[in-house]
Amino acid sequence: MRPFRLAIVFAVVATSAVIVARATHQTGDDPQIPGTFSVLGFDPQSGEVGGAVQSCVFSVGNGVLWAEAEVGAVATQAVVDVSYGPQGLALLKQGMAPKDIIKTIWDRDPDPGYRGQGWPKAGRQFAVINMKGEVAAFTGPGAPQESADAQGKYVTAQGNTLGRPDGKWPPADGMKPSKVPAAMVEGFEKSETDATGRRNHISLRLVAALEAGQAAGGDHRCQQSAALIVVKKEAGVWLHNDVVLRLQVDDNPEPIKELRRLVEKSPAGRRRGGD
Repeated sequence: MRPFRLAIVFAVVATSAVIVARATHQTGDDPQIPGTFSVLGFDPQSGEVGGAVQSCVFSVGNGVLWAEAEVGAVATQAVVDVSYGPQGLALLKQGMAPKDIIKTIWDRDPDPGYRGQGWPKAGRQFAVINMKGEVAAFTGPGAPQESADAQGKYVTAQGNTLGRPDGKWPPADGMKPSKVPAAMVEGFEKSETDATGRRNHISLRLVAALEAGQAAGGDHRCQQSAALIVVKKEAGVWLHNDVVLRLQVDDNPEPIKELRRLVEKSPAGRRRGGD
């Protein structure tokens, strides 16, 4: 019998393509207004890769994030095509660079619509990170506003339906590029060590990125759910498990706060980065 291998395909969707939202955000069978903010990160010292996400939908842990040990991670969101996740992982396995993966997937998207309605590829937003920490992202011109992406060292952050720190929507000064993704990148980069100089586990850094994004405006609709995934070959609990940590907060008025509590309670969250 071949050993069971959890090469994770962890999906986290922030749109109604696959999830049911609160009644206040959905009418009948109409597609839910899409929106989320997410982060992908890599720790070259530990060899772990993963991502985290928050959105104003029920159970965001259902389609945005895709990660596989020794391969990399993908985030697919906004006017989402969930197939971008497995497509991205497959191309990463072939050794394709993230920037080329973005172009390849986008170019071959047939723009099929969704349940007989328009679901335009111009509204897609997705990102890729490989095991070298190389990143690339795409924010379509039709992604729900405000939308943007930003990159740093071993990290990419992207979001749509993004708000402002004052919590007011629509913004009085009009639409403009959001500062949320840049804040998330900074949150990830500045959380490499704690106040004592100990290296933080990547899971804590991913949460720090979400916290920074929320402080910068988050999703202007609300907070409702969050999720996180970290993978590394044979580094999970039990035999032949590549999943270091997989967490979902499906319905909570403060999902990022709850996600931090779960991460800090986990064995991974109590380790130093690289241990």
